[in-house]
Amino acid sequence: MTETYSKSRQQAETAFGNLQTQFFAKNNAVEELESVAQARDAKTLRLREARLAKEQADRMSATSALLAKRSKAG
Repeated sequence: MTETYSKSRQQAETAFGNLQTQFFAKNNAVEELESVAQARDAKTLRLREARLAKEQADRMSATSALLAKRSKAG
């Protein structure tokens, strides 16, 4: 059974449908931006951890080299 709506009701239904579409599109965009931000934060954390590990290894290597130099000199 198909109901016939007035012109103003049809316009209101169309406007509401458009508004809903925009609302859901904005939600999807926000979710996508949050996902990108989370991925970026995770990458930043991985890079920071790798940099700190490399710096620590470099310090340990430099310390070992100094100790070896001192033992040869002494």
